[in-house]
Order: sequence, then C-alpha cells, then structure tokens
Amino acid sequence: MTTKKAKKSKVKAKSKAAAKKVVKLKSKKPAAKKAVSNGLPRPSTKPWGQAGKALDGVRILDFTHVQSGPTCTQLLAYMGADVIKVERPGVGDITRGQLRDVKGADSLYFTMLNGNKRSITIDSKNPKGREILDRLIKYCDVLVENFAPGALDRMGLTWEHIHKLNPRMIVASVKGFGPGPYEDCKVYENVAQCAGGSASTTGFRDGPPLVTGAQIGDSGTGLHLAFGIVCALHQRLRTGRGQKVLTAMQDGVLNLARVKLRDQQRLKHGPLTEYSQYGEGIAFGDAVPRAGNDSGGGQPGWILKCKGWETDPDAYIYFITQAPVWEAICDIIGKPEWKTDPDYAKPPARLPRLKHIFATIEQWTMTKTKFEVMEICNARDIPVGPILSMKEIAEEPSLRKTGTVVEVDHPTRGKYLTVGNPVKMSDSITEVKRSPLLGEHTDEILGKVLGYTAAEMAAIKSSGAITAPEKPKAEAA
Repeated sequence: MTTKKAKKSKVKAKSKAAAKKVVKLKSKKPAAKKAVSNGLPRPSTKPWGQAGKALDGVRILDFTHVQSGPTCTQLLAYMGADVIKVERPGVGDITRGQLRDVKGADSLYFTMLNGNKRSITIDSKNPKGREILDRLIKYCDVLVENFAPGALDRMGLTWEHIHKLNPRMIVASVKGFGPGPYEDCKVYENVAQCAGGSASTTGFRDGPPLVTGAQIGDSGTGLHLAFGIVCALHQRLRTGRGQKVLTAMQDGVLNLARVKLRDQQRLKHGPLTEYSQYGEGIAFGDAVPRAGNDSGGGQPGWILKCKGWETDPDAYIYFITQAPVWEAICDIIGKPEWKTDPDYAKPPARLPRLKHIFATIEQWTMTKTKFEVMEICNARDIPVGPILSMKEIAEEPSLRKTGTVVEVDHPTRGKYLTVGNPVKMSDSITEVKRSPLLGEHTDEILGKVLGYTAAEMAAIKSSGAITAPEKPKAEAA
C-alpha cells in the first residue's frame, strides 16, 4: 500500500510540474495565441496592395439586368468577386441594345454597368440549361436577381430548391416595394424616386415635383444591396448558412432622403427656419415643401451665378453661409459692416434676410469664375462647390488619377469612359476591366469552372441550351 501511495504522489507531482511548465510556455507568447483564438490569420507579410482583393474567392451568380442589379454586382466584381452573368442566348441583357450609339456594339448603358464580369448564355427552359444552372448554384456563394416579383419562382429557382442544392447560398434581390399593398408592382427609377419621397421634396416651391438626375432609385438601391450581401457573407462565417437579402427601391430612396423625414417631424413643432420660404413670410403646409436649392443640413445655402453664366449653363456655384466663417464672407464680398450689424451678425437674424444676402453674395460671384470663387473661398474655409458639367468631370485629371473615371478599351466599340470603383481601399487595389461580350465566357465556365468534359460540352451545344434558337428560313418562292 505504501509503495502504491508513493508512486501516486510522484505521478501527481510530475503532472503538477508539467502543468506549470505548460502555463509558463503559454504565457511566453500571449499575443500570438490571442490572434489564433480570434479566428484571424496572422497579418500578411505581403506588401500593401498585393495581398489580394477584398472579395477574392467569393463567387456571384448574376441574374441581374438593366441597372439596379448590375450596379450591385459590378461593385462586388470591382472588389474581387468572380461574377458570372447569366444571359439569354442571342439576346442577353436588354441594355446591350438600348440607347446604342455605335452600330453593332454593346451600348454604353450596358458596358458601364457590367465591367469585370464573365458572361455565360443559358436557356433556363432547356433541360440541360437547368442542369447547368443547378451546377452553378452549387458552385456559387451568392445569387443576385432583380426580376419582376415571382419571376425566379416561375423559373423553378425557388428558395427551397436553391437551398436544397446549396444551404450556404445567399439569395439577394432588388424589388420595387417591400411587403405590402404594392409589392407586386413593377418599378423603375423615377417611380422609385416618387414613391420614396424624393420627388415631392425636389424642385422649386411654386413648381411641380422633380426627379433628380442621380439614379438614386436604381444605382442607389444597388449600393444598398451590395452592403447587405457583404453583411450576409460575414454572418455566414458564424452560422454556416445562407439567407435572403432584400432591398426595396422605395426603401433605398427613402434612406437617401431621410433628412426630409427628419424635417417632416420637425414641422409639427414650428416652421423650418432654414428654408427660404420662412424668411419670405410664406406659411408652411402639412408636409415638407419643395425647397429649391436650400441646404438640407441646417446651414443656409444657394446656387449662385458666376462669371460667364449668360452663355455657360454651368457657370454656377453652390455657396453656404456657414456661421463660423460669416465674418470671412462679409470681408470677401465687401460688406464688413454686416459683421456687427444686428440684422446680419447672428444666424437667427440672418434667416429672414437670406434672399437679400444671397443676392448680395451673387453680385460678387458674378465677377469671378466658379473656380476663382472656389479658390478664394477655400483659402478661408468657406464651403462652396462648383457646378461641374459631365464634360468637365470626364476631362478632370484628378478623377482619372484616383480611378474614379477610367478609360477602358472594348473589342467592338473601342475606348470608352466608365465610372471606376467609388470605394477606395488601401490594401485592396481595384482593376477596372471591360464588360464581357454576350456569352464570351460560356466555354470557359462550363469547362474550367463547372468541370464539364469536351463530350459533355458538345452535347450541351447540340441541345440548344446555350445557343439562340435558329430563325426559321424563309420559304422559297
């Protein structure tokens, strides 16, 4: 018994000593151990910008067309995702032929929304075409669509079917309206701007509602959907499963017009003093009015004429009378007395006189070009912005240098300008590539991506699953 007890005590002593040794070893490198426990790899030793793109390895099955969906998938492609655009054989995305400016070539409408993608043509009604789609669903991480409500289900690509094939698949959709009385309605850009509250608050008070030239309904919703997809991909790292992501165009527009919803609630407590109609003594109604060029941020602003406005429709500048730089404004426009005048010295006193103040500032801006006004004001921290035409933007060297405007070479239409990635990242470099020709990557995707053999590909081609149906030959006279 004594011998056994002695042996046990020796074993215990050894195990305690070993445990202490392990503790000591662990405590030597706490930072490295912590990094591993977070599930994060150690920092890359590759030079900045050479460690791959942000979405390398993410595979997108792109069922989108026209603008809202393609905007979303192009952004994901810019970030490094492999975007496989599925198009109808012989037809493709309808925008390939819309607003065409070069005969026989894809339109700018298409090329500027589909860069960095691969194109495959598939007839979804053909049995072999459906087989290809099912294989693509198993291969990809995200399916993106902006069909009319119910169209995906009618194709047989229901949520249940997709998730049976690939439980990790994220299905992302753009729709006009969310669940509710209008969810089955078809929506386009200007419809979304009207239904989202933007048009009712845009324009001049005595004029009709106006839509904006910025595509906040289509492209704006595409931006929102891309954000939702990236969030779903991040959540999938924890859950291991996909989910639905829905962005309604009405919701996207309202999100971008949220300051007007803010003003609607403020209106219950009194007039909106930063709106020019307050200074003109015009009563407010029950809803937020159209405010012309009034600033939406609480700092009074207006668009003013600059030198050359008589012949140049864009010789204007947006001028904000920000309170902290009011004295500097008084100095440059030759009104130093306003700095101490009780009618102008303080913001509340200026509100009823904004029309006169901006008319006075305009007398000064009309003696300068918009760029001269910008140079003078920026030196004094006065916020102004020139009205830049699309021609000026297209020719601006700084935008070319930052990759905001990019020149791309296309095999059929030649060189064209497109908008590059609006999101700049220090360690993920964007390379802007041209849009694909219709079905350009069909063979590549079937063979290299999906693993079809040469014999299988030949059978697919003969089945008509990836080619346009032959037009009936005219009967001989």
